[in-house]
Amino acid sequence: MSDLMKIGADFGTAGAFKPLTAGLSGAQRVSDAHGRYMQAALEGRLFSDGMTLTSISNATFTTGTLGATGTPITGVWNPLTSNKNLAILQAILGVTITAATKTGGSPFVWAMSTGNGVLTLGNAPLNRLTMVKSGSVAKGLSGIAMTGQTNALVVMLASALGGGSAGYSQVDGTVTAPSPFQVSFVENLDGSIIVPPGGILALLATTTPVAHSAASGLIWEELPILVQG
Repeated sequence: MSDLMKIGADFGTAGAFKPLTAGLSGAQRVSDAHGRYMQAALEGRLFSDGMTLTSISNATFTTGTLGATGTPITGVWNPLTSNKNLAILQAILGVTITAATKTGGSPFVWAMSTGNGVLTLGNAPLNRLTMVKSGSVAKGLSGIAMTGQTNALVVMLASALGGGSAGYSQVDGTVTAPSPFQVSFVENLDGSIIVPPGGILALLATTTPVAHSAASGLIWEELPILVQG
């Protein structure tokens, strides 16, 4: 069997045997031949949900509302019957201040719950291959109340996402410098959070924002549940 490598890409279908490939310099290509999420997208396993610019100036977007009336700034529910795990890859948050007098909702945190059988609301996630909202086992919860939730959320860890003003009342004036109008953050979770069947993952503010709006997004891969050896 030849141990020679082929220079350049060598595309094939699943199950085909192909030689190792090399770059133009002859070095073996071992990573970053394409974008890190491209394979999952091409195989129809990559999905996302998001929220357009929406006011989050309400306690329902905070850790003060962990029950069924709570509204994740971004989040996802994996139905009990899905037979899939959701590997959370990336979260995006953009926060804008809408008035001179404002109070921030930061810091933001991730809250979680398991054993949730029937949520009556939720977005159909976007298939990142077809650009059509179909094919996902999950329901997106970005800006959607968790109606029908069985078990209340529990705050589990801080998020690297941020934006907006500080957690105390601020007023912009003619002398003081104004706060930033809009700030965006990306948190690369890279599969470090798995949402099992029945699980809910939600991004929440820790204080009630005043004069704040946000846009958000969540990207995940849907994987079959494998029996661990």
